[in-house]
Amino acid sequence: MRIRRVVTTRAGGRSKPPYDSFNLGDHVGDDPEAVAANRRRLAAELGLAEDRLAWMEQVHGRTVTVVDGTESGPAEATDALVTTRPGLALVVLVADCVPVLLGDPEAGVVAAVHAGRIGARVGVVPAAVEVMVARGARPDRIEALLGPAVCGECYEVPQAMADDVEAHLPGSRCRSRKGTPALDLRAGLWRQLADLGVGKIGVDPRCTMEDETLFSHRRSAPTGRIAAVTWMEQ
Repeated sequence: MRIRRVVTTRAGGRSKPPYDSFNLGDHVGDDPEAVAANRRRLAAELGLAEDRLAWMEQVHGRTVTVVDGTESGPAEATDALVTTRPGLALVVLVADCVPVLLGDPEAGVVAAVHAGRIGARVGVVPAAVEVMVARGARPDRIEALLGPAVCGECYEVPQAMADDVEAHLPGSRCRSRKGTPALDLRAGLWRQLADLGVGKIGVDPRCTMEDETLFSHRRSAPTGRIAAVTWMEQ
C-alpha cells in the first residue's frame, strides 16, 4: 500500500480577503460557495471524487473516529480520523495547530490528527496511534509527518500555560524569540511519537506565523484554514 500526503497553501482559491484565497474551512465566516468551490478544487487536484474526502468537526479534544467513506457529512466533535479504506482521503484543517499525518503502509491504515495546544495536552496523538494499532498497525512501522504550525519562537504563552503543557507533553516548553515563555508543540509531539515507538517521524519546518503563504490565526484573525491530507493507494 502506498501512502500519499499533501499539505495545501493559501494560494489558488476563490475566497476573498481575509480568507484569500484557498480557504478550506467552512466554520470561519467565509462565503460557503467559495469554500465549496475550493473543496471541489482540492478533490480534483488530488484526483479523487469529492465524496472520497473525509472531514471532521474539530473541537480541540482527543476523540478518534474511524471512517470508511459511508458517512454523510463531517465526523462530529472529533480531532482524529482513522481509516483502512484505500482511496479515502482524511483531511485535517489548521491555521497554527499541528496537523499530524500517520500511516502504516504494511497494515494499510492511516490517520489524520488535529493537535493544537489543548488536543496535544490531552493526548489526541497517542489516542490515534492506539486506534491504529487496534487495526493492525505497529508503531515501528508507522510513518508520521508533523505539518506546518506555529513555531516555538513565535508561540508566546503565559509561564503557567507553558509549565502545564510541558507536564503533559514533555519537550514542548521553550522560549520565544523575545526570550518569553513559549511552546513548541511539534517538538513535544516528536518526542511523544518517539516514546510511542513510531519508526519514522518527519517534520515540515514551516511556521504558519512567519510564512505568509499559509494561514495563521495568531497572525491575522479571522483567517482561513489550510489542509493536510493523507490517503492510501493500492
